[in-house]
Amino acid sequence: MALAGVSVLEMAGLAPAPLCGMILADFGAKVIRVDRPKNAATMDVLARGKRSLALNLKSPEGAMVLKKLCVHSDVLIEPFRQGVMEKLGLGPETVLQENPRLIYARLTGFGQSGMYAEVAGHDINFVALSGLLSKLGRKNENPYAPLNLLGDFAGGSIICALGIVMALFERMKSGKGQVIDASMVEGAAYVGSFLWKSQSLGIWSRPRGENMLDSGAPYYDTYKTLDGKFMSVGALEPKFYQALLKGLELDSTKLPDQHSFSKWDSLRSIFTDTFLKKTQAEWCKIFDGTDACVIPVLSFEEAALHPHNKERASFFMNAKEDVSPRPAPLLSRTPATPSTRRDPLVGEHTHEILKEYGFTEGEITNLQSAGIIECHRAKANL
Repeated sequence: MALAGVSVLEMAGLAPAPLCGMILADFGAKVIRVDRPKNAATMDVLARGKRSLALNLKSPEGAMVLKKLCVHSDVLIEPFRQGVMEKLGLGPETVLQENPRLIYARLTGFGQSGMYAEVAGHDINFVALSGLLSKLGRKNENPYAPLNLLGDFAGGSIICALGIVMALFERMKSGKGQVIDASMVEGAAYVGSFLWKSQSLGIWSRPRGENMLDSGAPYYDTYKTLDGKFMSVGALEPKFYQALLKGLELDSTKLPDQHSFSKWDSLRSIFTDTFLKKTQAEWCKIFDGTDACVIPVLSFEEAALHPHNKERASFFMNAKEDVSPRPAPLLSRTPATPSTRRDPLVGEHTHEILKEYGFTEGEITNLQSAGIIECHRAKANL
């Protein structure tokens, strides 16, 4: 796989850091999740392909253990607020002295500097500060965040993973590691570069929810079908719009002009009434294979079973028969091979990891006795 041979330490945290680590693991990196002791349960559902080490970093001995692991690792991912790692004696200035080749990735909401650096926040706050939230929402409604996808995952996990891969590539030339300051505010804003750089085009000149791509245009929206399901419509270009009208059996000469803002509400009413006349399956039979840009809105279960996705093996099943998206993108020579094993228990691999990193049995026993580490073995299913 593309990242085979890369060793990663992921400090246990909320969703953005786990997805970043899972992306690296899916593409071949050896990822160790550093968990807190006395925390048998974990909310991390993005631990695929990782191992777990339970380590008390609040003790000097625990900090020394992590330093030793860093010496023999390529990447450290830490998701804490600014200054937390420094208080533990594990900041980049200290750790990079021990291993100058280490990529030290700091994944936070507001970044390592600025007036909000030490302030708590969540996805909706990061997207708000990025400027993007002001653009999201329907006409006459409050702005709303698209779940926690834009800040946590697009602007956080994926941008951070990209930064790590770039830093690893650069290290091949310089031989040096570096610190990555991955701010979800800045990552979300960067993902939204098209919105920022297209403002002069006039496609965002109207109030929120009244523009072409924000649910304002009736030809770029979703519509309910006879059976209570939905179809997505993205017929922007004239030839695609004509294919849409053909499938709906509507006469363009009897309709308002496609780009007449003042007539959009009446055009939407016509589309709404028309889509309600047939089921989703009936509309799929009409539009599949056409360039009308009309695709069914699928549930997770339906998406995994859709013929297009099945043909591409876009989803796979793990040992627990849970369905997940296949890692993307698809590489021709070194594709990701995601693990199908269950996620690790907290501290399940503590003993074997420390052995691999050169700790003796006596040292491991002493660390465990002192409460610095915890070793939890999975119980066999009898």
